[in-house]
Amino acid sequence: MKRLLYIILYVVLTASASAQEVIDTAQFVAVYDYECRTQDADGLDVTDRMQLVVQVGRTVTKSMPLSAYKEMDMEEEDDIIAAHQEAYLHMPTVWTGYPNGQTTVRDWIFPHEFEGAEPTPDIAWTLTDDTLTIGGYYCQTATCKFRGVEWRVWYTDEIPSSAGPWRLRGLPGLIVKAESEAHTFCLTELRQEHRPITAPEKNPDVQRMPYAKLLKHRNDVYGNRQYAKNPIFHVPDLNGGNLSLGGSIRHMEVFQMNGQDIVFADGHPLLTKAHVYQPLELK
Repeated sequence: MKRLLYIILYVVLTASASAQEVIDTAQFVAVYDYECRTQDADGLDVTDRMQLVVQVGRTVTKSMPLSAYKEMDMEEEDDIIAAHQEAYLHMPTVWTGYPNGQTTVRDWIFPHEFEGAEPTPDIAWTLTDDTLTIGGYYCQTATCKFRGVEWRVWYTDEIPSSAGPWRLRGLPGLIVKAESEAHTFCLTELRQEHRPITAPEKNPDVQRMPYAKLLKHRNDVYGNRQYAKNPIFHVPDLNGGNLSLGGSIRHMEVFQMNGQDIVFADGHPLLTKAHVYQPLELK
């Protein structure tokens, strides 16, 4: 793979990044395959896939895309492809239990990075007698309606943790699989990696707000019918043909892959075509 252009636009910032605060230590790490069933910009059925990593600590659980967990090498074609694929799925990083028992969500919605916080909601699970063996784990079943989306999950008390992927949690055992109409999470690996769990980076450019406001903004942008055909419809400068960094963007890079340009803004893929948004939360 040949890098077409290292930097299109670059803004030098003199402030150095501060070290991230350690808020807990992972007791184990759970890796999930996540898929979303949706349509492309032309209305054809498509299934998007990515991996999700969940660090489970004593008081904090951190759920994040694989690219946020591992150090991505932007010289490696596989890492660029994986990061670009993640962009179709809009998976934020979620800290459950931080700060002080709350839930914090860090999300990138071009051209800004956002952070929302709220008291950690209780999920009203209904436990059933149905059982299933998944990946060698004996699992029991539970259902709920969380933020307007109905879920059916399988959890195992063989792994004594109330954690799960994304924001799903609160059962007497680790969630092994979770399904809604459009979404599926499935545990693929458990790792005994006792790595530090870090807090959100203290970036002054991040826009902080109550989580309900962030959720509304996310659904307004991604849920707009223009989004799939024009993912930057909500950024006037770019739609007017004036390439502007805008927001908190420091620099943009373009990579050429298979004859196609892939644009990254501060390390985040910038899609030129997207897929129909399938929200994990409606309200």
